[in-house]
Formats: sequence, C-alpha cells, structure tokens
Amino acid sequence: MSTDRQAAGPAAAEDPAAPQAAPTPVPTPTPAPAEATPEAATTEPTQADAEAEAVGAEPTNAAEPGEEPAPAEAADTGEAEAVGAEPQSADAEGGGAESRQAEDTGPGESGDGEPASASAAASGEAGGDVAPRSGEDEDGGPGAEPPVSGRGGVGESPAGPAPDPEKPALSEAAAELAAQKIERERIARRKAERDGPVEAGAKLSGKAADLLAAVRAVESGAKPAAVYFDEATPAAPRKAPQATPVPRPATPAPTTAAAPSADAVDGVRAVLARGGAPDTLAAPAAAALGEDAAEQLDENPWRLLAVPAVRPTQADGFARALLGPEAGPGDERRTAVLVGWLLTQAGLKGHTALEAPVLEKALVQYGVPDPAAALEQAIAEGSVLVFHEPLGPPAGKHATPDARDAQNTDDDAQDARAEEQPPGVPPEGVGERVLVGLEGSAMAEESLADGLARVANTFEGPADWEQAAGAAPSPSAAELIRAVAGHGLVTHTGGEASRAEPLALAAAARELGLRVCLAVHAPGGPDSVTVAGLLSGSEGPGRDADGRFALDLLVVLDAPQLDVEAAAALVESVPDGARLVLSGDPGVLGSAGAGRVFADVLAARTFPQLVSRTPDPGPVGELVSGIGIGELNQVDAPGKEVVIVPVHDAGEAVHRAVQLVAESVPRAFGIPADSVQVITPGHGGSAGTRALNTALKERLNPGPGRFGGFDPGDRVVHVPSAGRALPARVVSADAQGLHLERAGARIVVPKELVEAQVRHGWAVTAHQAVGTRWPAVVVVLPGDAAQALSRDWVYTAFGRAERHLSVVHGVDQALPRAVAEVLPKPRTTRLTGLLTALAAAGEQAE
Repeated sequence: MSTDRQAAGPAAAEDPAAPQAAPTPVPTPTPAPAEATPEAATTEPTQADAEAEAVGAEPTNAAEPGEEPAPAEAADTGEAEAVGAEPQSADAEGGGAESRQAEDTGPGESGDGEPASASAAASGEAGGDVAPRSGEDEDGGPGAEPPVSGRGGVGESPAGPAPDPEKPALSEAAAELAAQKIERERIARRKAERDGPVEAGAKLSGKAADLLAAVRAVESGAKPAAVYFDEATPAAPRKAPQATPVPRPATPAPTTAAAPSADAVDGVRAVLARGGAPDTLAAPAAAALGEDAAEQLDENPWRLLAVPAVRPTQADGFARALLGPEAGPGDERRTAVLVGWLLTQAGLKGHTALEAPVLEKALVQYGVPDPAAALEQAIAEGSVLVFHEPLGPPAGKHATPDARDAQNTDDDAQDARAEEQPPGVPPEGVGERVLVGLEGSAMAEESLADGLARVANTFEGPADWEQAAGAAPSPSAAELIRAVAGHGLVTHTGGEASRAEPLALAAAARELGLRVCLAVHAPGGPDSVTVAGLLSGSEGPGRDADGRFALDLLVVLDAPQLDVEAAAALVESVPDGARLVLSGDPGVLGSAGAGRVFADVLAARTFPQLVSRTPDPGPVGELVSGIGIGELNQVDAPGKEVVIVPVHDAGEAVHRAVQLVAESVPRAFGIPADSVQVITPGHGGSAGTRALNTALKERLNPGPGRFGGFDPGDRVVHVPSAGRALPARVVSADAQGLHLERAGARIVVPKELVEAQVRHGWAVTAHQAVGTRWPAVVVVLPGDAAQALSRDWVYTAFGRAERHLSVVHGVDQALPRAVAEVLPKPRTTRLTGLLTALAAAGEQAE
C-alpha cells in the first residue's frame, strides 16, 4: 500500500501519478501518518447493550432508502440510551434517542449530523420547510449506516432530511432561461404551501407542539430510522417492458390501502383536538388505524404511536389529556401498544424476534412497572407470538463431525437428566431461549424455512453433469456444478472473484437445456435480473398456473442482501423439482430489511455448502481478503493500485476527494471521472455524501439545479424502494417528472417522488454501493466517521474497487481497530433454529 503525502502540495498528495511525492509504504495496523489528526477511537458496545439497543432505540439520524443496518454503532451511551428508552417520566423526552456521531446513512443509511431523534422532532428542530431529497432520511432501519456526524439506525427511508439551511440558494442571474425562472417560481410556491402549516403550528405549545414537530419531521424527511419500514410498501407487479423503447414509470404504482374517508379524518381531528394534539395528525392517524381510527383513539389514546415519528412520551401526553390521572405508565392499554411498538422498532433494526428478557428490560426503561405482566398480557391477547427455542450448536446433516458429536453427547446427557425429573419439569441444564415476535416476521421466517426444505426435498435426483464440470473454467466452478447436479439446494460463498463460478454454473445449465435464471441485488449484465424485478414480474421468467417461476435452476447472487420477507417470497415461487443456489460474500453488509437469511442458512448447516477457493486478484483483492479476517495489512502496490491520502480535517477530505475523481485518477489510470465512485460512511456532516456531491457537481457538472436541484448530465442514484440504489443520469424534466437514463433505458420518476427517491450519486454510502463495483473507488473517511466504521463496512467499501482504491484517511487508528475489533451488530432471528428442527425431523422420519 502506498501513501501520497502532502509534502509536494495538495495536488501531489492526491495524484497517484505525481512524480514529486515518492510513495511511502504505510503499515496500516500501525499509527496513521503524522499528518492525520488522531480521533477518539470508538468503543465497541457490549453484547447486552447491543441486544437492548435493538429493542426500541430510535436513532438520532435517519437512514435513506435502500440501506442496511449499520453494523457498528456508536459506543454505548448508557443503558437507557442503548435501548432507545425515553425517561421513565412520561413528560420528559429524548432519553431514548441515541447520540451518535458516526455516519449519516444513504439509501439505507442514517442521519447527516442533523439530529432526527424524537427529541429533535419534538422541539421542532427536525422539521423543515423543504421536503428532503432522494430518501435522505435521518434515521435508519436495519440497513442503515450511521451518519458522519451522528450514528444512525438500521435501514433506509425513501424520504430524507431537509436540505442544509446554509446551502446557497439557486442562482437568480438574469441570464437564466425562462424555463429556469418558471421552475424556481414553482418551487417557491411549494415551499410557501409547506411553510403555512408550520407557521401556524409554531403558536402551539406543550405536547401539541411536540406532536406537530414530529409530524413535520416526517413530512420533511427528518424522522427516526425506525419509521421508514413502517411506511414502505412493496411495489405492485408491473407489465413487462414493451419492445418499443419508450419511457415508462420508474416504479409501478404501490399497492397501498385506500385513502381514509373525509368523515374518518374529521372524526380523528375531533379526538386530537380534545387531546391537545395538532390536527395535522388526523390524516396519517386515520390512514394508519383505518376508518374507525377515532373510536380506537378514544378507547386507547396510545394507539397514536401508529403514526410515524410519534414517540411514547408524546403519546403519553395525549393520553393524559384524554383520560386524566388514570393514564398511568402501567395502564394495560399503554403496555399493550408499547410491546408491539418496541418489536416494530427492533424489526427495523434487523431483528425478527427479541428475547423476552431484552424486551422486558426495554419496557422498564419506558416506565412500565411490571414488564413481565405486560408481556404476558400481550401474549395472551395474541398481539405477539412467543417461541421457545433450544440452545446449542446446530447439527444438521451437513454440520461438521465435531458439531454432530457434541450435539449427540448433549442429547444423551439431557435424556438422562430428563428421566430423573418429575413430569412437566424441564431437565436441569437444558437451555432454551424464549423469543417474542410479531406475526408478520414470524410467518415469513417459518414460510421461508418450509420453502427451503421443500426445494431441497422435492429435488428429483442427481443428474449427470460431469461433462459440464470437466469443462468448467476453474476447480471451484467444477465443484459447484457437481454439487448442484446432486442437490436441490446449495449454498456458495466467496469473494468478488468467486462470482464467476455461479455464472459458469448458469452457462453450463443452459447448455444442458435447463431454464436458468440468475438474480442479483443490483442491475448487472444482460443475462441477469434483479431480485426485486423478478418478484414484481417486470424481469425474468413468467409464472406458471400455480404462481411459480417457469424455471429449472434459480441462482441468487448477493444472497446476504435478502431480507426474510423477500427471501420467503422468492423461495415460495421456486417450483417443485427445481434447483436453487444461494451465493454471496458473507463479509459484506447485511440486508436492509429484517433477518439475516444467508447467514442463518449457513449457520444451520442443513444444506451443502461450498466455499470458493478462488482468491480476489491484485493488491486490492489482497487488502480486502485480509480485512475479511480482521487484518488490515500493508500490501505491495507497485502500480499504485492502493493509495492512502492522509488528511487533517473534513474540508481537506472533500477537497482531495474531488481532485482524485476529477484529475488524479483519470490522469494516472486512464479511468474517466464517470467511472470513479466516491464512498463515505454517511450522508451528513462536512464530508458526507451531501457535501461531497455538492463539491463534485460544482466541479464535474456545474449548473443551477433547474429541475428541483438537478441538471441534465447529473449523476444520480434512484431509490425506488428500501435496499435498492440504482445509478442513473439525468436527461431532462417535464410535467411528467424527472427523466433518467439507466443502463441504456429511459425511465421517468414522477415529479411528486423526485425529492423522495432521487439524489446525486457521485458520492454514495457503502450500503448503496453493495452489489456493484467500479474501476476506481475513492473511500473518504473523515475524522468524525470513526464511530461509523466496522469490519463489514470497511470490507464492503474497499471491495467495490476493481482496479484502483484511494483512501482519504482522517480516522487514524480507528480504521485498523474497526477492522480488528468492531464486528457487525448481531440480529435476533429464528431461521437457523427452524431449519435445524426441520432437518432433525426429516432424519427421524427416515
């Protein structure tokens, strides 16, 4: 690895080919160059804190659509903060918001240094006059990366934080075209419309002002991460593209419920008025609760928590206004709603269930006097489901011999102890965990487990593919072909270079006359489809009369990006007798939605697992492979394939990143600026994607932003749904919306969705970049990003580079420490246990 120092001036420091500055090797695990100002290293949260945090924490910064949970969140700031609990006093707010100063997430990543915590919302600071653009939310669901100046949550939201108030206004030069003037007037009218309600609401006080501020925070995009996945709705299937290349809508119309009637909204408005809440909550409350929303709120005011961005303390104030002194913290109506709300927040952080003690701990932090009784009540009412899962290593038929022997020994010992116990009393030492979850996630996980077992068991028998294996391009590809020939379901793991192996498998299967579909996370080559397109019906094979895919072999690349609901829908659509291959790199960032499907399938060891032996080539591959095992090694980069650019502060980081993209990399490697991708930990802060994109646009495609902040030729990211960040370029705009070009196809983003779904794309977050690679990548690590870093984040970001990687390094020892010590945050799921149980039942039946 080489480092370009500043001795020869800024240009030399950034230019991989600059002759003035001789490259100096820098062992990455040792202290960073003296030029970099050391930043405080982040402290890894404890396991207990990580579990508690998952429950109800509303990150201070929101995530953008398409992002995954941030793997390593900021150091824990106290138990109450870790769980996201507010002060036990129902009047105080903010105790549940985590103060994180790490990264602002992009489509799927959180915050921008502008706190979007509930407390910020309550004080009115999270609101904004202008709706945020391109899904730049301040909070994340499971898949969100933290903000550069504030650690985010997990997941991304299609709506994002309001633009920086300090950002200069659009040019008013008299020479601008008439079209630009019309566009500015339109934007001004829209701002005025938004300003009206906020101005009126500013005269409110107390809980009414708090609730109004929270609603405005949602409308402006500055809302908690947990909110995004509540609002996200799957896209409705759309017709396959016509042969004629005409522009078509970017996304099909969502299958949303009918809007509430005027009478329902009026009824809710009346209840809100009695509780001192702003009437702007009426429509969202009616939409969330249905036509009888007014009756529900009258009966249980805490149901107001169904409205995104409303927090428990705000619902408490509303309930006290309606119910009086009887609205105490132990009210059964309150505790019932809180249990469901906490599980929803956990789902947005990637969990499909929570251990009962963790959930009870969170209830305590929200002031519930008897959390065990509250949980029992929720279970008895059927609002949540309870599961008993035995502890111990999985021992499926594909487990290692040691694991199987250990499991057999444990089983014998447990059987012996069971004979000595009275009936109905569990044997001493037999461990199990009690999990609590919502019905949706529980059903999805069980459906997925059943579907995987069905695919494996309906396999019609081994086929003779030996000739195809013999012609495979590598030994690992041949091994994969043989495994798939003999099994209905196979898992395959490896780095970027190993992706050639499932491609070889698909080609061999087509040669054998099989119907093959290759599904990827991000748009790929001509022979692949996206998972989202396959599920919606806009891409890939059609479906048969039973609703199953018309195929014989489905190969899923980027399997770590599958959340439990998408995976369940995908597997359910695989016909009996077909083969399924799940392939991916376990080291990359996980899914934006709930679950850890690929990791759980691997952990169950119930299906054949193949590990690629194909190494990633070159200095970049060597560096990334070391990161995957927790080592940030110095690599030999004679052609400056890997370059370190030390910086002192965020301003210098932005300056050097722009020079690398616009000058140094194109000059040194012949890679055009359009093929250089900037990746940074978050959207906010002085070196987040917003600041970087502003600087890069000014250098590469200056313009007044005539189309809602965009100009023809702008490089953008289109985020049609959570977990999907699609690169595109702006072509034009008209009354229909913003016209983009993506992979040679023209799409139109409706004008009402532009602010929520489109953002500039010269700089993205790692969650947005996952599944895609570029000839050159510039990873920007400003000092305030230290707490955002984790092994899987660094592995993903560095691994996006094919030929050249520049690291703008300002985090000092936080980088090697993150690689060595900061692991992805765990997610509580049930899939591994379900698969193990199904495998054990199958073996007993045999």
